[in-house]
Amino acid sequence: MKGILLAVLGVLILTPDALLIRLSGLEAAPLVAWRGLAMGTLFLIAATLTGQLRLFPRLASGAGLALVLAQWANASLFAPAISLAPVALVLIAVATVPIWAAILSRVLYGQPTRPATWVTIAVVSAGIVLAMLGKGDVALNRSSVIGVACGLGVALSLALSFTLLRNRPDMPLLTAVGTGSFLAGITAFAFTTPAIMTSGTTWAIALASFVVLPLSFYLMSEASRHTASVNVSLVLLLETVLGPVWVWMAIGEAPTPTMLSGGAIVVSTLAIYLWHLRRRA
Repeated sequence: MKGILLAVLGVLILTPDALLIRLSGLEAAPLVAWRGLAMGTLFLIAATLTGQLRLFPRLASGAGLALVLAQWANASLFAPAISLAPVALVLIAVATVPIWAAILSRVLYGQPTRPATWVTIAVVSAGIVLAMLGKGDVALNRSSVIGVACGLGVALSLALSFTLLRNRPDMPLLTAVGTGSFLAGITAFAFTTPAIMTSGTTWAIALASFVVLPLSFYLMSEASRHTASVNVSLVLLLETVLGPVWVWMAIGEAPTPTMLSGGAIVVSTLAIYLWHLRRRA
């Protein structure tokens, strides 16, 4: 339950991220540079202060390199996905995290996934699809396909990160996340300039880069040490439902009845599943 609570808090903090990306007014490269450099720097400073940085050699293992690459991919792909495709399509792709987490847990560590978890995944996925059917402006074109592919990459990298952290508690969380994020920021910085990075809405960029992302990903990563990666992934689906609410409140894009119905299915199903976990505990 500690892991579930940490995950819920982390996801709630993360939900305005897509809105802040849109409000920033920046393209993908400067966004990734801002977000990667900011989160990487904060995590590496925290790793230094807590003594985790001295555990950096552990990242030279196969699991350590996979964890860093997962963080690099996650930090690099979300902003381009939002820039290229409608938010609805991207969130559908990111919502596949629990499916990837269940598959990776079984393939990498032979961990069985309980029937209740598979049922929850199926019902939640159906609710998300129903919610997104309320977006009449969703159209598949070359740009959208690339954006959805980036969204699927985010889902896979998040699932891999949660699974590795759950099964390899010896991995230094702060160092791994900080290194992967900083590498993403450096890579993106090669494709932009400081002038372009400062041409957008500064407060939205700063809020997302220095508060929303670092705090939410720390809480979700820490949560994966206390509960199965599939559980953290399921809680992450709340972003798919709550994200559009922020957009509605900020720029007046009201959700349709279909979206509200799908959102109700997702939230109620997750509530029942979490109650089931609590009763088992």
